[in-house]
Amino acid sequence: MELHMTGPSKSATEADRAPPPSSRLRSWQWWLIVALNIFFLLAGQTAATLLGRFYYDQGGNSKWMATLVQTAGFPILYLPLLLFPSTHPPPATAIIPHPSHANIAVVYVILGLIIAADNLMYSYGLLYLPVSTYSLVCATQLAFNAVFSYYLNSQKFTAFIMNSVVLLTFSAALLGFNENSESSADVSKGKYAIGFILTLGASATYSLILSLMQLTFQKVIRNETFSAVLEMQIYTAFVASCAAVVGLLASGEWKDLKSEMEAYGKGTVSYVMTLVWTGLSWQVASVGVVGLIFVVSSLFSNVISTLALPVVPVFAVIFFHDKMNGVKIVAMLIAIWGFASYLYQHYLDDSKAKKTVGHPEYVPAHGS
Repeated sequence: MELHMTGPSKSATEADRAPPPSSRLRSWQWWLIVALNIFFLLAGQTAATLLGRFYYDQGGNSKWMATLVQTAGFPILYLPLLLFPSTHPPPATAIIPHPSHANIAVVYVILGLIIAADNLMYSYGLLYLPVSTYSLVCATQLAFNAVFSYYLNSQKFTAFIMNSVVLLTFSAALLGFNENSESSADVSKGKYAIGFILTLGASATYSLILSLMQLTFQKVIRNETFSAVLEMQIYTAFVASCAAVVGLLASGEWKDLKSEMEAYGKGTVSYVMTLVWTGLSWQVASVGVVGLIFVVSSLFSNVISTLALPVVPVFAVIFFHDKMNGVKIVAMLIAIWGFASYLYQHYLDDSKAKKTVGHPEYVPAHGS
């Protein structure tokens, strides 16, 4: 999922030295920007997930095409990059030598390839699983994020984070045991298991990407500005898109695209528009992700991204007639509980940081 690429975060010490631009906003302005970005993220991610399922339901079958559209809309991100350039580096990083372009390019290529692999796993998961199950399994990304952040970003485990990890893991386990009721004549038990495992693996890989991006900003780029975050998003998406195109050509799926389009259930125009709007929806979500990183934190952006996951099953029941059985409802409630636990820890961290900084409108960022 394209929207999964998030950026850096500040520690409380860094925040003391160089408050972000969000600290200079009035309270109502800050809340307006945050609300707008939350809307972009929730709406974009929900629409993209549902359109991805719609693509498969109407006869689409190219996993590499489904992977490509998750990042191919990246050129639209040049618009906010041109409209809101970062002209002044943060004081804390002004004296640090700029990293070589070769090192940054290597990092972008590595991250882009990992993102491409991650998107491919998500594509298979969305093909073999009902949308509701797929979205709930994706909620485990917060649990994986806590683990990777602990080892790579020195994130401390607290009782609430541990509670969130256990609950989200248990939620995913419930859905795994729910295999018999979820499998259908169209999807065998074997494919269901593959979809479940790949979606779980994609969630873990996504969380690894988050931690690696944060580590990259801390150790390599050392420049946390809006432009830097957008550039990370754009160039890694470019590499991921190139990898998806290579996969599309190497797999031979490109030969079937014409017949796939002609046989599409809603017609050729609908086929093209489904792919276009899926790509645009992922980029709308990406703008929300980047915006929340910039004005709040990468942790908050990740939490809001996870908030969309329990919302998707509701729409899946309405539009795709997914079954919402008792096990799935319990799994959803447990996932929401785990999400709330993680969000409450974020609230406690922010409250503590606000007291430390002593600024009534300052919203500090911290590691995810």
